[in-house]
Amino acid sequence: MTFSWRRRIGGRGGAGKDEASKGINQDNMELTIPVHFKCPISLDLMKDPVTLSTGITYDRESIEKWIEGGNVIKTCPVTNRVLRNLDQIPNHSIRKMIQDWCVENKSCGVERIPTPRIPIAPYEVSSICARIEAATRCGDSRKIQEILIKIKNLAKESERNKRCIVGNGIGSALADSFEWFARFSGDENANDLLKEILSALTWTLFPHHGQGLGFSKLKSEVSLRCMVWFLKSDNDLSSRQNAICVLKELVLSDQDCVDALTGIEGIEETLLQIVKNPICPRATKATLVVIHHLMTSSSTNYNSSTTSSKFVQMGLLPLVLEILVDGDKSACEKALGVIDSICSTKEGREGAYKNALTIPLLVKKILRVSDTATDFAITSLWKVCLGENENALVEAVQLGAFQKLLVVLQIGGGERTKEKVTDLLKLMNLYRDKLDCFDSSMGFKYVKRSI
Repeated sequence: MTFSWRRRIGGRGGAGKDEASKGINQDNMELTIPVHFKCPISLDLMKDPVTLSTGITYDRESIEKWIEGGNVIKTCPVTNRVLRNLDQIPNHSIRKMIQDWCVENKSCGVERIPTPRIPIAPYEVSSICARIEAATRCGDSRKIQEILIKIKNLAKESERNKRCIVGNGIGSALADSFEWFARFSGDENANDLLKEILSALTWTLFPHHGQGLGFSKLKSEVSLRCMVWFLKSDNDLSSRQNAICVLKELVLSDQDCVDALTGIEGIEETLLQIVKNPICPRATKATLVVIHHLMTSSSTNYNSSTTSSKFVQMGLLPLVLEILVDGDKSACEKALGVIDSICSTKEGREGAYKNALTIPLLVKKILRVSDTATDFAITSLWKVCLGENENALVEAVQLGAFQKLLVVLQIGGGERTKEKVTDLLKLMNLYRDKLDCFDSSMGFKYVKRSI
């Protein structure tokens, strides 16, 4: 927008030639932005001029990027003086002068800059948190819903507002409120509020990865059971998506949350239904993360093994393999992580080998998706072939696994992955010379077994 008047003057089809033929110097028609209207950082026309404690005026967007640039000592870009504070005072005088200048030069294609909204300040967010806490203590669901609408509107105004809201404790206040009203999840008004809070938690709580004392309320048994209850609700896809996304962040941040979820009756069937009947790609990926953590829980081997067995018996593996066939990079990584967990049990390995897609897909995904996916694929293949499973080894060799594993060994990787690659190569070498190998990229037409 800053130089739009220059482009318009020079871009009126054929006008440049006509003016030149009439002896008009087009350069004289170009406008020069007054120096005091330019931001010292971007050198563009300021849209939202603010003044720092040093008395220098900058465009708000530019100076915020400068301050957030990672410098330990915050200094003024022009004077290089240390800033006593980071307050940014709107310079209404300069902004009004810029707007008047834009109006005066409207005929040259200059567009008037709109009057910017004043961004929310940290103390205002703290005040909103206090109002949420007070309304929660009073059980005033309507008041909290009004506050949530205000929070969402403020966040939509600018990314700066959103960062300020997230960084000043709004997530903790909402987590406390969710835990309080989760006790009344049977009430219609409470359910409506809980849905709104879940929606807000997906963006207010987890840039900090669920850390903080206030977030412990969200990991309580009543909160977790309430979220699982929303997952079982077939008539509200949005709430199901928000609930699984919040659960994903919780299990990523706290092992105790994984243990608590494992103890909730019917959690395996609920998660399986989300994979079987997808809500959206984001929800499917979040569900795979939750399943992976439930299956690999290290708190008690018995519970972990029982959970894995339930998922295997309910038919999780074929569903995950379908995701692996045409999923994107992120989905493939998470699907391979789940397959790795499935193959950690004897029952899971047997089920994986019986499925005709397992070995072809594991071999295909090696070196095709990412380093993480390759590690999961190799580990899963190693587990399936564990105990010198001759049929599995023969099929993997025929699909070109030997050549791919040699490449993995050459390009490097983690020590644990290298050990598994070495084990697989030793076992496969016994059959390599006896078989005609082909590359797995040729497809699955050589697979003889049926599902």
